[in-house]
Parts: sequence; C-alpha cells; structure tokens
Amino acid sequence: MLFSRPMKKVDYARLPTEKSNPRSRNIDGLPVERILEIISHEDAKIPEAVAKVKKNIARAVKLIVARIQNGGRVFFAGAGTSGRLGILEAAECPPTFNTPPALIQAVIAGGRKAVFRSQEGAEDRRDQGCKIFRKKIEPEDVLIGIAASGVTPFVAGAIEAAKEKKAAVILIACNAASPFKGLVDCLIAPKIGPEIITGSTRLKAGTATKLILNMLTVASMIRLGKVYQNWMVDLQPKSQKLRARALRLIERLGRVSSKEARDYFERAGRKTKPAILMAKKGLSYPEASEKLKKASGFLRKALAKL
Repeated sequence: MLFSRPMKKVDYARLPTEKSNPRSRNIDGLPVERILEIISHEDAKIPEAVAKVKKNIARAVKLIVARIQNGGRVFFAGAGTSGRLGILEAAECPPTFNTPPALIQAVIAGGRKAVFRSQEGAEDRRDQGCKIFRKKIEPEDVLIGIAASGVTPFVAGAIEAAKEKKAAVILIACNAASPFKGLVDCLIAPKIGPEIITGSTRLKAGTATKLILNMLTVASMIRLGKVYQNWMVDLQPKSQKLRARALRLIERLGRVSSKEARDYFERAGRKTKPAILMAKKGLSYPEASEKLKKASGFLRKALAKL
C-alpha cells in the first residue's frame, strides 16, 4: 500500500507558496492606499494564471461528468482554507443545481470544528485522511484534493485511499512540482507567484482555488443538464428570493403570465424545470417529467423533441 511508505521530507522553503514576494517586501511601512494597490495588482494576475491551466480544468470536468453519469460521487478533501473552500463548494451545489447532498461532499482536516476555528495541526494527519476516505470513497467516485502547497499530508492520505479504491483523483495545487502529481489523474496547478504576505495561502492561492472550483462545478453541472441557456433551472426554491427567481423563469421561458407561472409552479410540485416545460408546451406534470427523463434532464433536449 502507498501508506506503508512515509512521505519524503519536505523542504518547505522551496515551495512556491513559501516564496517571498519582492513587490510586497516593505508593505508594513506603506500607507493604506499603497497597500491596497499592491494587493489589487497581485490579485489581478490570478485569472490569467487560472486561464493558462484551462486544458487541465477541462480534463477534470470531463472526468467528473463521466463519474457522476456512471453513478459516482464527488468528494473534496483539504485542510485549512483549502478545506473550507471545498466545504463551501459542496454546500452551494444543492440549492444552485438541485443535487442531492450525498452527490457532492467535502471533508476538512480536523472535522466540523475546523470550519470555524483553525486546527492547524490537523493538516499533518495523513493517517486521518487515509482512514476517513477508505470508509467513504468507492471505485466509481472522484476525489478532488485541494492543497495549495501541494504537499499537505491529510490530502496525501485522502489521495492514497482513493487510489487504493481505484477512484479517480484530481488535485488542485499552486505547485506544479507537487510530489502527488504522479498519483493523480489530473493536476491543476496555476502559477500564481508568491503571496503578498509570505506563505498566507488564503490570499492568492485561495482566490485561484475558488475560481477553479467554480469552473469545475459549474461546467460539470451544465454538462449534466442543470442549466438551460444561462438560467439556473434546477434551483431549489426554498427561500423567498429563490421562489421569486423560479417564478420569473417560468414566466419568461414559458412565455406565460405571472399568475399562470405560479399555477404551473404549484402543479409541478414547485419544481422549476418541469414547470417551464409545462408552461411552454402545455403539458401535464407527468408528461413533462417523462419528457425530461427521456432527455436525461436536459431542458433544451426536451423542448427540441416537442
């Protein structure tokens, strides 16, 4: 097993995320306006760095979509900021795309308490990462490890467990030379340069990671039929704002009055996508549901077949 081999000793000083940024070297002696200018200048470089790794992001999206279509799930694993970003991504998918909570899950080193209070030593628990994911992950699943440094032991343990189970593995790291790169199916490693505050990966690395996670989940959900045009048609209308949005979608896309939109919404059991199909084509709820099922959930395909 991979876990029987200890990780090589890491020379932290050589990690890209531990390098000192010459442009912020004297930031502690600058006025606020200049501090903000430096931060803004450094942040502006991040989207370009992420864009340069879009081929690997596309590979990861295709991997995620294929696994989900074959009954698999998605797991995020990370520590500290990386772990919290994974939790945020997993938490946002059900209300945005109406995914079941079990489909996209996240685990942070140190457990639930680490979400709100830093548990810095937890990231060194490679054994915990391995133990947790040996129980959770299955061969049809995909693990997305998030490790800004590319060397986080907890993530190493998660990767090891996933590889043992023959699950797919994606790694997001701001270190193209990560020692894990030979173990993963896809490495996404934007070159963002050193942090403004040396080693503070909640800054540029965190922003780059969030951009990549946005791309992974949104592109995957689009390819799974969760979006029509650029509308969030699979949302869960559980708040006043989301119910109002659902009704606007039915009215606009179904080309009906607001009163009719509300009627279709209720007749569809407050499910936006079938309600749109009902309004657009004058179908009953069972008919609309059947059309969507035959179209694999894609509203565009269901509309085209009528």
